[in-house]
Amino acid sequence: MYGKSLRLSRIMNIDSGRTCIVPMDHGVTLGPIDGIGHYIDTITQIINGGADAIVLHKGLLKSVASHPELSKGRYIMHLSASTSLSNDSTHKILAGSVEEAVKLGADGVSVHVNLGVWSETEMMRDLGVVSKECMEWGMPLLVMIYAHKNAEDISTLMHCARVAEELGADIVKIAYPGSFENMEKLMRGIGIPVVIAGGAKTESTEKLLYAVNDALNAGASGVAIGRNVFQHKNPALITDIIRKLVHRKIKLEQCLSLLRELEGAYA
Repeated sequence: MYGKSLRLSRIMNIDSGRTCIVPMDHGVTLGPIDGIGHYIDTITQIINGGADAIVLHKGLLKSVASHPELSKGRYIMHLSASTSLSNDSTHKILAGSVEEAVKLGADGVSVHVNLGVWSETEMMRDLGVVSKECMEWGMPLLVMIYAHKNAEDISTLMHCARVAEELGADIVKIAYPGSFENMEKLMRGIGIPVVIAGGAKTESTEKLLYAVNDALNAGASGVAIGRNVFQHKNPALITDIIRKLVHRKIKLEQCLSLLRELEGAYA
């Protein structure tokens, strides 16, 4: 397990015990949406903003190797795939392996699981297989897990987190449960790091920062925010603001002040 611990230390900041992850695996599901059309430029900005890790599919991770300026980034290879063109986009299949991730130089792998859909058992089986491979290869496992029934109910979210932990996740990404009290309740039932999802593109980054701050105060170990970072007008600066909040470099009030300055520059 030494290799897994070493790689986890690259994803989870040693000093704060937290992480700021930026998922950029959306291209398979949604195509070349805003922010990831010219993905090399966006990845460069996110690295410059100080993200602890970036989630990519294997094809993009392979492309990173031909850009030396991206070598200082930390990468999590996403293994799950489905498209919005499908009749059932909730059914995620494995499109990569832990061995491929090792060969491509990834620092971790991630798997997406949807509960409450007909293919739930297949995705849970795949998670079990990947978890076993992660133990064999010493690779950290991030599990992105969501429910499609009562998705915002705190009991459902607690169940999701527990499934991820019991099936071998090292970090679980889950939807923010809506309040400090619910987040605190969720944290009492889990023993692995929890990062909260950024969700769909929001019109209020300020509101997102309030949610992040509440989650951190309740015991969360960081964030995994995609569209609200890579679709921002300045991915580098918004990454830097979120990273500083996550690692307690500055307080929420300072983050909000920096955000207003940033958004004022684009008004």
